[in-house]
Amino acid sequence: MRKLSDELLIETYFKAKELDLSLDFIRLLEKELNRRSIYPIMTISSQA
Repeated sequence: MRKLSDELLIETYFKAKELDLSLDFIRLLEKELNRRSIYPIMTISSQA
């Protein structure tokens, strides 16, 4: 995860939600977003 750029991590998160991928995978992405303090992105995507 640490090798992903912020932008790619965000895109991956949106796509995973869009494709309704494994909840475990989405939670892993959310954990990394939190670690990087990318909270607004998660708030916006939760509304989609």
